[in-house]
Amino acid sequence: MARRSPVRVVGSRLLQAVPVIVLATFMVFALLKLVPGDIAVTLAGDNASDARIAEIRSIYGLDRPFLVQYGVWLGKVVQGDLSQSLLTGEQVATSIGRAFPNTLLIVVIALILALLTGIPMGVIAAIKPNGWVDKAVSMIASLGVAIPGFWLAMILVAEISLRLNWLPATGAKSFATSPIEAIRHALLPGIAIAAYGMAEVARQLRGSLLEVLSSQYVRTLHAKGLSMSRILWQHGLKNVSVNLFTIISLLVNRMLAATVVIEAVFAIPGLGSLIVRGAIQRDFPIVQGVVFTMVIAVILVNLITDLLCAAVDPRIEQ
Repeated sequence: MARRSPVRVVGSRLLQAVPVIVLATFMVFALLKLVPGDIAVTLAGDNASDARIAEIRSIYGLDRPFLVQYGVWLGKVVQGDLSQSLLTGEQVATSIGRAFPNTLLIVVIALILALLTGIPMGVIAAIKPNGWVDKAVSMIASLGVAIPGFWLAMILVAEISLRLNWLPATGAKSFATSPIEAIRHALLPGIAIAAYGMAEVARQLRGSLLEVLSSQYVRTLHAKGLSMSRILWQHGLKNVSVNLFTIISLLVNRMLAATVVIEAVFAIPGLGSLIVRGAIQRDFPIVQGVVFTMVIAVILVNLITDLLCAAVDPRIEQ
């Protein structure tokens, strides 16, 4: 069967993403309506009359039916307008543009740390299964999965920042202005998020490599006199690369979601903090804009993963 062109692959994935975007934003919009409180009362101010509150609802369209409000918001998004914050009046796109680099830096650092530690652990464990190294890797991986990220974040703040004073405990710096300081502020949040990623990479890579190394194909390579290192790097990791790409895409999505909690612990002005503040204040455009941005990011990561997997193993696209 002939392979589809990358353009057709991208077009197909983007069409499939449309209902995902609509469903995700619709569900969040519906859940926000269940949050206690009335943003119109907050906007009207203390001791505001019922007439003033009703006027505020009319100005911002809060008195319209639920589906109409969602339809208006979706129509603006199609035109490239993420609306304005109800509380500050700032364009939502501006708020997201200011917060997104902080979140992106944390996710990138977390992913790098997870891969730099998880891949060697998985490879070493697969080479000598059931040995003491394999058991140690399994134990560390189990701890990485079991330990909650927010608890690890608080421990890192208490020990690394407050007691040893090695790294900053809160805040963020612009990477464009001061790359080193930006990395120093993002390192502890990255470590807190990377713990689960390291464990997942090590466990999944170990299992995939064990399956490949025990195959008849690899035993034939052994019989031909190829060294273990050559078999591992030229054949073993190549055969598990599709699984590794899939794991990485899932980790990026999970790490992006984890920033909602981690950024609160470290007081980082990223997307996670932005969406939490918006939800507490019932600032619907802010929450909807951040959710829309995260959904787009997840879709792009999955799309890149699909293209990489198809490039490595053409049978996937066929």
